[in-house]
Amino acid sequence: MNIMLFHSTYGLRPAVRDAADRLRAAGHEVWTPDLFEGRTFETVEEGMVYKDELGKVELLKRAVLAAAPYSDRGLVYAGFSLGAATAQTLALGDEKARGLLLLHGTSDIAETASVDELPVQLHVAEPDAFEPDDWLTAWYLQMGKAGADVEIYRYAGAGHLYTDPGLPDYDEEAAEATWRVALGFLETL
Repeated sequence: MNIMLFHSTYGLRPAVRDAADRLRAAGHEVWTPDLFEGRTFETVEEGMVYKDELGKVELLKRAVLAAAPYSDRGLVYAGFSLGAATAQTLALGDEKARGLLLLHGTSDIAETASVDELPVQLHVAEPDAFEPDDWLTAWYLQMGKAGADVEIYRYAGAGHLYTDPGLPDYDEEAAEATWRVALGFLETL
């Protein structure tokens, strides 16, 4: 599979590169664009300030430019938190998308979004302040209405970015379970 993997609001941290290496070891080709142009942040708040300064349009433009050279290959879009939201936006707009792997995040869905049974897998903490239950229920229904085939996996007691060993949210058991399920998902595409 060809995978476009987007980083979180922390920037392109070692955990993203490690995830890409894990995916490569499973036989996938993976790209990890740096949408923050080398900037990384110590806190979510710092990263969000930068993201807001950059603006949603510029962030999306950078993501589209990063994916464009590879989109004809039928990409699986993937991402962590903010990167998952970015991946979702691109996958719903790319008729050649092969799948969508969301780690720790989702995004709004345009009412006009339409996909042909796009396989989608979401992994989130339970509870997750950034992905509350009522939001996830509405998101799931909207994705289904758009035509996506969605699976959601929740991890009780894990922190928001529980797959990143460099952050306080890290939960090794939940992270390894996520990667086992996600790798299985990618094998089916």
